[in-house]
Formats: sequence, structure tokens, C-alpha cells
Amino acid sequence: MIKQKKYCLTLIVIFLTLITNAQSLVNQYDEAGKRDGLWSKNFDNTTQPRYEGEFDHGKEIGLFKFYTLKQGKSVLSATKQFNKNNDNADVTFFSSKGKKISEGQMDGKLYVGKWLFYHNKVDAVMSEDFYNDEGQLEGKKTIFYPIGKIAETSHYKAGKLNGVTEVYAETGVLLKQYTYQNDELHGAAKYYDANGKIAAEGVYQHDRKHGIWTYYLDGELEKTIDHTRRSQNPKQ
Repeated sequence: MIKQKKYCLTLIVIFLTLITNAQSLVNQYDEAGKRDGLWSKNFDNTTQPRYEGEFDHGKEIGLFKFYTLKQGKSVLSATKQFNKNNDNADVTFFSSKGKKISEGQMDGKLYVGKWLFYHNKVDAVMSEDFYNDEGQLEGKKTIFYPIGKIAETSHYKAGKLNGVTEVYAETGVLLKQYTYQNDELHGAAKYYDANGKIAAEGVYQHDRKHGIWTYYLDGELEKTIDHTRRSQNPKQ
């Protein structure tokens, strides 16, 4: 009986030692005072984790998990898979219910490269965006209906709309086609009805209709309006 008690006591001591040693390996600093090894932080005055991951002499490496508090419990809000050779990370954001919101790559706090954003109530992609190294929208942006069909395409340069934008009905019919320049409607524009027939066409200058616009009813010419004076004198 005495030997059995000593054996149990020894196991308890070993177990407590292992726990102490494991805890001592978390949240450590290197000789330069930089975070090194496994780290985990809780929300203030709670035992609920705020984030957890690994540092290599101050640099995030591997997989990090970030949480938000929901009814006093930690819920996963984002994951970041860091690249050891630079500041880029493959990032996924989640809703409080665990649904994927968006995913792509970040350079520090900047969105870079291709990003996918998802619809709120279904798993389908809502938009496909591209960002330059400055974190600005660059190139083609595509918005999708929940059923997967294209709702809108547009083009960006340094974060501003530039080029042709097209808007589609859920049936696939083209509804609008207009041109942007430096984030303003500027250039040719066409509008179509639900059957794809031309409804109006003309030109914009600096977000205002300009010159002769032609209007149609059921694809047939209905009227023309000169918007030149209106664009030059917006109060008229």
C-alpha cells in the first residue's frame, strides 16, 4: 500500500512538472526581447483565447488563429498562414457562425492579389477582386449572383474605376454598359431593357449626361434629348 501511494505521488509530481514546463514554453522572448516560439493571448479578464500562433524571433510563422468573443466564448474569426520569407499571409475570415466570409492574401495589413468574397446566406462567391501591392483594387472585378451567374464586371486602376462596366440581369441579359474614367462616368453608355433591347444611349462627361442622347421604346426610336446645356448648367 505504501509503495502504491509513493508511486501515485510520483506520477502526480511528474504530471505537474510537465504542465509547468509546457506553460514555460509559451509566450517566451528571445535575447533581443522579441517574441519567440508558441504564443497565446486571452481576452482581458477572461480565459478565452484572443489569438494563438508561433513567432520566430519576432516574425509570425506558420498558422495563426484569431478569435472574437461571442456570449463570453471565443469564436474563430480569422486564420492567417504566414510565409517565413516575407510578410505575406494566406488569410481567411469567418463569421461568428463559422461561415467563410472572404479569403485571399495580405501583406501586413494590405489586401494583395486575388480575393474572393462570399454571399452571406450561401457558400457561392459574391465577388472576385484583385489588389495591387499598395492594397488598391487593380484590374477586373466581377460580382456574381448567388446562383453563380455574373451580375457585374468593372475595371480598376490604382483603386479607381477606369474602363467599361457592364451590369447583367440574373437571366444573363446585359442591362447597362458604361465607361468610367478616374472614378467618374465619362464616355459612351448604353442601357437595355429586360429583353436585351436598347433603351437609351449617349455619352457621359464627369458623371453627367452630355450631348445628344437617344431613347427607345421596345427597341424602336422614341425621342432624342440634347443634354449639353443641362450638363453645363446643372441648376437648369
